[in-house]
Amino acid sequence: MMTNSDQARRRMAMMLGCSVAAIALATPAVAQTVRSQAVAPLLGDTAAPGAAPTDRVDVQQTESAARGDEDGPDVVVTGSRVARSGFLAPTPLTVLSQTEIQNQSPSNNIADFVNQQPALAGSTKPANSRLNLSSGQAGINALNLRNLGEVRTLVLVDGHRSVGSTITGLVDINTIPQGLVKSVEVVTGGASAAYGSDAVAGVVNFILDKKFQGLRLTADNGITQYGDGHNYSAALTAGTSFADGRGHIEVEGEYAHRDGIFQVDRAWNATGYVRIQDPNWTANSTTPQFITTKRQIGAANSTPGGLITGSTAVAGSGVAANSLRGVYFGSGGQPQQFQYGALTFPSATGSAAPTLTQGGSWQVNDSGRNIGLDPQDDRYGVFGRASFDVTDRIELYAEGSFNRQHILFNAGPNLQTGITLSATNPYLVAALGASRLAGISSVTLATTSVDLPSRVVDNRRKVQRYQIGSDGKFDVFGKTVSFDVYGQYGRADMREQLRNIQNITKIANATNAAVAPAGNSGGYAAGSIQCAINVDAIATNNDAACVPLNRLGVGVANSAAIAYVLGSPYRDETTEQKTAGVNFRASPFRTWAGDVSVAIGGEWREESIRGYVPQEFQPIPTVNAQGRPTVTNTWSVGNYLPTNGSYNVKEAYLETVVPLGLGLEFNGAVRGTDYSTSGGVVTWKLGGTWAPIPDIRFRVVRSRDIRAPNLNELYQAGSANSDSVRNPSFTADGANGPATYSYSGIATGNPNLRPEVAASWTIGAVLAPRFLKGFNASIDYWRINIKQGITSFSAQDIVNLCSQGQQRFCDAITQDAARSVPGQPYLLIRTQPFNAASQLTRGIDFDTSYRTQLSGETALTLRGQATRYIDNILDTGVPGAVIANTVGVNSGQATTPTWNFRGSVTLDLPSTSITAVGRGISAGRYSATGIECQTNCPLSTTNYPTYDNNQVSGLFYADLNVTQNVRVAGKVKAQFFVNVTNLFNREPLLVPETGLAANSTYSDMLGRAFRFGIRVQTR
Repeated sequence: MMTNSDQARRRMAMMLGCSVAAIALATPAVAQTVRSQAVAPLLGDTAAPGAAPTDRVDVQQTESAARGDEDGPDVVVTGSRVARSGFLAPTPLTVLSQTEIQNQSPSNNIADFVNQQPALAGSTKPANSRLNLSSGQAGINALNLRNLGEVRTLVLVDGHRSVGSTITGLVDINTIPQGLVKSVEVVTGGASAAYGSDAVAGVVNFILDKKFQGLRLTADNGITQYGDGHNYSAALTAGTSFADGRGHIEVEGEYAHRDGIFQVDRAWNATGYVRIQDPNWTANSTTPQFITTKRQIGAANSTPGGLITGSTAVAGSGVAANSLRGVYFGSGGQPQQFQYGALTFPSATGSAAPTLTQGGSWQVNDSGRNIGLDPQDDRYGVFGRASFDVTDRIELYAEGSFNRQHILFNAGPNLQTGITLSATNPYLVAALGASRLAGISSVTLATTSVDLPSRVVDNRRKVQRYQIGSDGKFDVFGKTVSFDVYGQYGRADMREQLRNIQNITKIANATNAAVAPAGNSGGYAAGSIQCAINVDAIATNNDAACVPLNRLGVGVANSAAIAYVLGSPYRDETTEQKTAGVNFRASPFRTWAGDVSVAIGGEWREESIRGYVPQEFQPIPTVNAQGRPTVTNTWSVGNYLPTNGSYNVKEAYLETVVPLGLGLEFNGAVRGTDYSTSGGVVTWKLGGTWAPIPDIRFRVVRSRDIRAPNLNELYQAGSANSDSVRNPSFTADGANGPATYSYSGIATGNPNLRPEVAASWTIGAVLAPRFLKGFNASIDYWRINIKQGITSFSAQDIVNLCSQGQQRFCDAITQDAARSVPGQPYLLIRTQPFNAASQLTRGIDFDTSYRTQLSGETALTLRGQATRYIDNILDTGVPGAVIANTVGVNSGQATTPTWNFRGSVTLDLPSTSITAVGRGISAGRYSATGIECQTNCPLSTTNYPTYDNNQVSGLFYADLNVTQNVRVAGKVKAQFFVNVTNLFNREPLLVPETGLAANSTYSDMLGRAFRFGIRVQTR
């Protein structure tokens, strides 16, 4: 009988065998018919195969651009609004050609290739967004330049904004028509003067092929070496001209599917690599507080069928407290004894229940395996564009796209701790026996609830984008002016749903089981097991739907009880973006050094959000014991509230390029922006280039950039709580008020937020020596300093900052006169985001490429890219928070390795292209403020803890890509391709944490994976 594993291996072998056979069978035909064909031009890419441009506008213009040639048409470079032939902006620009995308992309999603660029390596992808349970970001691909956060990277499509797929405005790369992307331009520097808000870290512009001709079919299939992670996609692209070439129409439809991997069945996840505190450590110890070098460490605070973490003895019974601690329940409710290992934290015999153990029963808690490794993803999209030249110089166009995506992900078990069971609970009595419970009044239980289905993230998104516009040229006073004008509407409909979520009240009711007494208020049969609320003396709290739930064991829960206690909370959100803009470009006059180019334009934009949450999934307004308003959460997670709001912005800009002679060129821009929420702000850019000789060009740019608050930060729906805060101004005589204040807090957005402001510098050089034809290199130092950063504060933080005289924090505090008494004011505190943070990040980018002809039809291309981070210092503005340089910290998901790098070697044969890729990050630290020591350790504190080992290893992965061209017949051409990622099956970067202990931002989480496919095109 063939097992599932055998079937998976067989399916993988068949897939790989078919792909290899297809390439092998195609070889003779290639040799006869396409000996002189390069790989990339076969399918219409104008780039030379394997070309690797560095800071270039067009791949084929690399050398001429480096030498300052002025020939060729005017082009608009991403990062600038000026159209000018031969112009190279001072802001660094990297172009990823269609050839590179097709030949080197590790998956059927273009984002997975773009994310490999060192400056973008920290981007959000399904592997590291999967556990964003209540944010709606699970499963998206969002770009993150410089690790400054996705909200500080502006994503454009053909130079225009696109509607976001989340409430924070993140553009999901999945919504861009993959098959029509001609190139991707990455600007690694501030560009707010050119494009407005969000371009603090830079811009990523996806350039579409607007004149595609012919018909192209693309299909691919992939799987991991473990037989899971199966994925496939298909896309059909068609384009044609009409009316003697004056009109053009093109459409694309695509579908992609990815099987989810719902359990982490990988050897690296079964080593028990977890940080543990030394239970013998005290504040006076000279040994490290934390141990990170041990293995076989697991959770000791819960088990799949329930673990007793404490027991309460009846007073005077003579039974010791916690005598039942360590009893856990296995299959069918069978009680067993948890074996605590040689090293536990805290001590197994102490007053607190152990949370971790080394050895012993460390593998009983299996929650680190029963969680998703990769989400299931289904997405499809359609795109269409039509254009018509109404005159020889003016074009009208309209385009539209519609995308739908469905994400499912296993978010792990329904962990619940602190469950109190009465010693009379009939399931407990049945499991342990009455004699063992003698002298016990109650037990405390913790469980990962294996009988309950795992929590599931279920996100559905529909994203639409429509645009009409015109572009062309006209003459004014003998000068040619180019223009474009457009209007755009975008809409994203999102349902963020969590399935199999515990209803807090219902699971408490179902867990509290009791034996029905005769004459009970619910009328149940005497001696039957029922929910205690239905058989007690109080008839008003009955719930006829309640079914008792057995929490003690594996395979013991009743399906009706499971259905009663679980639900699927959701919220619906619709974001809309309306945009209109106009741009003009001209060279109105000349100086002694050449034409002065000018661009001028303006844009209007409106962003809005509407939210809906069914009442049953919202927190319940109530009052606390003191009669003060608060809320009670209904669900263990996913207590949603609807968000509503909108803002608009009006912008105008001016940019110029002025040649100064002797190889000098000045580029400057200024933009005025007026937000309906925060008023006006000015951004600008001053830069220049100098090419003293054709072989080298120096560049420098200084800019002021902004990021405006997004819809979530402005209008986040509130949730409330009641608590107390310490009075930082308290004195013993009571002159400054009481020692503490009671308050009601509400967490909301802040409509008074102002844009973040960044000061950016870039200084660099580009080298293209004539004596080494085909070689290009660039090096750029960059520095970004963000002020007025948007951050959130606790109620105590707000009170502390108000006491220091900061009025904006005092404005978040009001006194509730109705609930205040003399000498004891009652406060209302809005815990909302403020402009209070600052962040400094700086580093150096390196980019080199070399291409040479080995023979008439054979070429070799080498490409190397790296980013060296120097500083990443975040000051949240929270009083007393530690400010540290986090460069080199590799432990968490939002980390900044010292080095990110990627290199490739491409060998182009007459009809075959082979590319090997190496990529990774450097070794680093576990904690930015951690102190590594083994003996004579300093005092270990919360801010500066001590570790026996504070080192974390780096990563290196190798990929292999092979592309084979085939001319089928006439104008029909085909291309087969095979990709192998993580060629040597290197494991992820492991970090000593509980749960899925790997850095999923930079790691390959799946292991060696194979993808093969075909592209067929006819013109």
